[in-house]
Amino acid sequence: MHQATITQLFDRDAIRDCLHRYCRGIDRADEAALRSCYWPDATDNHGSYSGSARGFIQLALSVFKTQPRNIHQLANIMVEFLGPAEAAVESYFIALQRRPDEAGEMRQMLLCGRYCDLFQKREGEWRIFERTVVYDWVEEQRPPTSTEAELFGPRQPIGAPHPNDPVYELLKRRAPLKTHPKNRVGGGEEE
Repeated sequence: MHQATITQLFDRDAIRDCLHRYCRGIDRADEAALRSCYWPDATDNHGSYSGSARGFIQLALSVFKTQPRNIHQLANIMVEFLGPAEAAVESYFIALQRRPDEAGEMRQMLLCGRYCDLFQKREGEWRIFERTVVYDWVEEQRPPTSTEAELFGPRQPIGAPHPNDPVYELLKRRAPLKTHPKNRVGGGEEE
């Protein structure tokens, strides 16, 4: 196998890992994980929000820190390299989000669409530089009226925001990484 092919395989895997880390970060309201997905000078056009990625992260955390029932799933990740340090990436997503509206009434939305991202590789690391969210389906749903105890019953534990979700206890078991510390969840640049 040629070195260029091997490098592209590693690059594709790093890009996918970043996208999956984004899903954990947004669903768990994990600020460090979210920041580790974007370059500090990145932009995000997320429908109702368009501006810096920093601003989007702050907005998302203000919403998702208080409403932990959010699920983002990815499929059909297409990576097309524009050069050795840039890639156009289209990722299909399905997101279920629950939050109160302005009147305090709980709303639940099913969102389907695509993340259209320009990824850049800097100092060996891939992150999002530009994101545009394309919506292909939006459906308001009726949220359950039962309490979480009634809804989940014996299905425990249930998901929670950072740092209370069980995945963070599991991650404490890992050995420190010797290389690429920024690729770890929580290893993003502090701003």
